[in-house]
Amino acid sequence: MSGSRISGMHRLGIVERIRELQRAGFLSAADAELLRQGRHVLMPGSADHVIENVVGVFGLPFAVAPNFLVNGRDYLVPMVVEEPSIVAGSSFAALLARQTGGIEAQSGESLLAGQIHLAGVADNGVALATLAAAKSELLSIANAVHPRLVERGGGARDLETRVLELPGGETAIAVQVLVDTADAMGANLVNTLCEALAPRLAELCGGVAVLRILSNLADHSLVTARVRYALPSLATRDFSAEAVRDRVVLATEIARADPYRAATHNKGIMNGVDAVAIATGNDWRAIEAGAHAFAAAGGRYRPLSTWSVGADGDLVGELELPLKVGIVGGTTETNPAVGLALRLAGVESATELARLMAATGLAQNFAALRALATAGIQAGHMKLHARSVAQAAGVPEDKFDDVVEALIESGEIKRWKAEELLAAGRNTSSQEAMGYAAGKVILLGEHAVVYGKHALALPIPHAVTARVSASSAASRVSIPEWGVDSRIDADDPTGIGPAVLLIMREFGVEERSYSVELRSALPRAMGLGASAALAVALARAFAVELGLDLDDEAINAIAYKCEELAHGTPSGIDNTLATYSLPMRFRKGDELELEALELSELPPLVIACSNTPGLTREQVARVRARRERHPQRLDAVFDEMDALSREGAAALRAGQYDRLGELMNINQGLLNAIGVSTAELEGMVELARAAGATGAKLTGGGGGGSIVALCPAKEQPVREALEAAGYRTLGLQQEHDG
Repeated sequence: MSGSRISGMHRLGIVERIRELQRAGFLSAADAELLRQGRHVLMPGSADHVIENVVGVFGLPFAVAPNFLVNGRDYLVPMVVEEPSIVAGSSFAALLARQTGGIEAQSGESLLAGQIHLAGVADNGVALATLAAAKSELLSIANAVHPRLVERGGGARDLETRVLELPGGETAIAVQVLVDTADAMGANLVNTLCEALAPRLAELCGGVAVLRILSNLADHSLVTARVRYALPSLATRDFSAEAVRDRVVLATEIARADPYRAATHNKGIMNGVDAVAIATGNDWRAIEAGAHAFAAAGGRYRPLSTWSVGADGDLVGELELPLKVGIVGGTTETNPAVGLALRLAGVESATELARLMAATGLAQNFAALRALATAGIQAGHMKLHARSVAQAAGVPEDKFDDVVEALIESGEIKRWKAEELLAAGRNTSSQEAMGYAAGKVILLGEHAVVYGKHALALPIPHAVTARVSASSAASRVSIPEWGVDSRIDADDPTGIGPAVLLIMREFGVEERSYSVELRSALPRAMGLGASAALAVALARAFAVELGLDLDDEAINAIAYKCEELAHGTPSGIDNTLATYSLPMRFRKGDELELEALELSELPPLVIACSNTPGLTREQVARVRARRERHPQRLDAVFDEMDALSREGAAALRAGQYDRLGELMNINQGLLNAIGVSTAELEGMVELARAAGATGAKLTGGGGGGSIVALCPAKEQPVREALEAAGYRTLGLQQEHDG
């Protein structure tokens, strides 16, 4: 693994960042693919097992902060946060700290306190003496609750007691059992331990156990972090190094004197700590509660960090706060993004993660104080906020920086303003070149169509749009819905760059630079013809840009070459549907056979995407290998699929949906027989049928991807059933931001 010093990450597109992190060794090939495909996120079906009444999954940006050097080791810090400037500020602060050896972070014991509060005790003195005498017995009871924790080196370590004075002259005894939870956060196991201890404690004291729960003031798990910034590194264009240093120190002194300022000072620290806690699946609310309670433990709320002038004139920062975190159990096992974040961080213990969190909090604190001491906090916030607004408005890469600057100058950093500025720029420039294309859903005949048999398919109209414009910078392509924003590169592992280059070569403009923006209502690698639709939309947009009048046949031929690049030996049905956008019965023989179907209405279909991508090239190759082993049997299956497609076309044209549904169900059985269905797809099919679909089957190459369900008068219940199980659904008419 190379160092965490990664220059210019903010200037890279998402795919390029993933590629750079993989190259640097922070991402495995498998994790890189998870990010590229968007399969690292928690799905609604899984979320439904985490909390109650789930209706969806709420998204937050998942980022990484490079440049961190903590205790002599390079780290890439995973952060989940929605506030602009936090990732950039932490990364910059970590970069400056590298000049003086990075950040040092230390911790001692890491214990979580479980509390049992006893009321109604007749004699507190006798009770405390009895508890002290029974300490060994009580610790044994506690450790018997979680023997595996003891085996892992954890367990109950000590017992503390104190008398609490309550209003009205009453008292209560607080018993605290201090537990080493090893690499787990430990909340549930400590609560269980408290429940087990409570009856014996009540018996010994002659009172009643009224509360049995952990404490979030984890002051037996203190972590310290220290950093030194070399004086020359503090200078800015408008402020001397000494002025920046002295203003940061003054800010700390003001926070010591003013609890209102101290609260904001500490919020800056927790911006960094919480972002790491959320990314790694830790209870950020408990961490917040403990940190602020610790800040007020002396009777007055104080800053958690201090900044001072070192002996050599450098700026020295120190932070101390309670951090009880975990790397096992809880959401680390249910949320795939958490496991990915922990692998990115490369931490091997909960103690190491706590130190990294503290280092991030101190770095973020410095970044905030430095901004306050110089240009003010709002300047950086506004620029990053403007970038977020421009992104949300769909501003293309070649106009992005100009629109951001114009937003800041206008003082109206709003989406409507970004759209207005973008429209004004388009009106003053040459007409924008646009192209469109359809997706596809195959009702009958997958795989058989590769061997010259008929398939029955419908278009998903205007599913993809493309915009192309000449650019003075390097050629770039963006697909916001897929998280793609990268240079057009022949080595692009996603396959998008090579496809764009192929189209540019077809038009003889591979040496020129273009900005390419694609908007897709189709998810990627789901068997819905996304790659073909992208190719068709791009070919049409380039034709407009270059002033060429190409007919559909020429566009289709270019898209077919892209499909060969993507899938090896495609049937041609995807690019044909993408180009012509007509319901059709399709057959690829010596000559292409297209029978356009005139329909009085669109059939009532629900399409649902599985959680696994369907790679057409792989599935076609596997079916070909099976056919080579069993040619007669596979050809008989393909002949049957051909008959289904012919009969299905007649049923579709006549609106005979019960009959068409039966044919789809038979086709699904044949697809399962040739090995392209999966357990997940079979489960989705059964779910759709149980909710009222007359027919349901996989659509596309299989091995993952999507299913299609025919649902006369049952579209809504079928859609709801699939979505409740965590699957994304769509229909034949899709809206998107293109």
